[in-house]
Amino acid sequence: MNYEEDIDITNEVDLVVSAYPVQDDDLDEELLAADQSAQQYQEIQIPEVVKKFILLFHRSVLENNVYELQSIYEHSFNKLTEKFYANESWPEPEGISSLVNDDQVFLTLYRELYYRHIYSRLTPTIEHRFHSYENYCDLFNYILNSEGPVALELPNQWLWDIIDEFIYQFQSFCNYRNRIKNKTKEELALLRDNSQIWSCYSVLNVLYSLIQKSRITEQLLVSKNGGDMVEAAGEYGSRPLYKMLGYFSIVGLLRVHCLLGDFTLALKMMDNIELNKKQALFARVTACHVTTYYYVGFAYMMMRRYADAIKAFSHILTFINRTKQYHTRSYQHDQINKKGDQMYALLAICFISPNGPNLEDPEVIEQGVTFEPVQHYTKIFMAEVQHSILLPTLRSYLKLYTTMGNAKLASFLEIEPEQLRTLLMMAKMRSRQIKWVEGTLLEGEYQGTSDLDFCLKQDMIHVSEAKIGRRYGDWFLRNINKFQDILGGLELSSRA
Repeated sequence: MNYEEDIDITNEVDLVVSAYPVQDDDLDEELLAADQSAQQYQEIQIPEVVKKFILLFHRSVLENNVYELQSIYEHSFNKLTEKFYANESWPEPEGISSLVNDDQVFLTLYRELYYRHIYSRLTPTIEHRFHSYENYCDLFNYILNSEGPVALELPNQWLWDIIDEFIYQFQSFCNYRNRIKNKTKEELALLRDNSQIWSCYSVLNVLYSLIQKSRITEQLLVSKNGGDMVEAAGEYGSRPLYKMLGYFSIVGLLRVHCLLGDFTLALKMMDNIELNKKQALFARVTACHVTTYYYVGFAYMMMRRYADAIKAFSHILTFINRTKQYHTRSYQHDQINKKGDQMYALLAICFISPNGPNLEDPEVIEQGVTFEPVQHYTKIFMAEVQHSILLPTLRSYLKLYTTMGNAKLASFLEIEPEQLRTLLMMAKMRSRQIKWVEGTLLEGEYQGTSDLDFCLKQDMIHVSEAKIGRRYGDWFLRNINKFQDILGGLELSSRA
């Protein structure tokens, strides 16, 4: 171990920690002695700096010290992970219970981190998956079913990660359960006998319950109409814990409904969240910000609303690129970069879709898309999807003619006439799409996506121009004005 690193970590967590009194109980003395011996053995294996960290962690939870918890959660925990637990699990919750006076609320929170670490660094067993689900049930039951709002405050980042990880582990379990080839008879029997574990119904029930308990939908609706959110918050929604869990659950449902294939309902969940609002709550947590736009764009893409999908992906990719110097300081640096790479691939799919926008379109350029990654994925996908290669060629031929025989165009493309009919129907069907203008995310107006229109009468194709030429002059004038404003500002600052 590096001695200097050890001192640094120790200094972070080495605060004065008072001794915790031992609780009396009615357990049999021999069983208690045996249990204490096992716990003492486990405690011996825990490095001293980790013990001090756990004590500090526990005290911060008891005191609802959100500022200290944020530092512990985002920095200290990850530093200790890299130093001691990069390739093994953190101490088992039972092994630290005596350190924290058997505080069940704290142990439930600790288990959430314990199992999340196993999912991210190790390979979870079926028992890990079951116990993690049960722990989430304990946590949400405590929050939702206590008599009155619970006296617990956590950083926004941790609250988002709880919802995000809950959905991730649900998705992971569904994938695990469906891969039956290498499972033993005992594992298959366990899965069969525990069908309620990680069920879709239970996950949806938790998210909707958090939304209902926090009255976040009512709060957002009031805020959207210019009112004060506090008026609609109620007893639970006025607490930051419930308010933010409810809000993050809306974004969580956007993701879950996308996973379930209901893209209309996914966007419907966002009715009261204004994406273009600068002070939106999702922007407080970078990972939530990225996830929101990722799944909004994904839902639009699956609904063939490519222009809206490109707008969503472009917005968040521009945000990631402009703030990437800050991501390197975040423990979620790799996750954000991975999400960004996935969105470039999805952007490429939007661009190669029949009658999708062109990369040189001024409207696309204005959105600030970084073209190199998009072009990289476009080349990969174009080589694999035949109709994506043929359709641009089809359109280029149609632009040269006002009428053309079906057989003639088929011979130009070196395909059969029946295959050409299929391509023409695809191009025609996707020549119009709904594009968002205002209102909720599901609203929009039908707009043409191609610069030409055509119809097929018997064996003859009739072509007509469908779009007025784009106003390139307006685009250049807008940007000239922007540069003039920038130059004017620089001149004023230089004179000052």
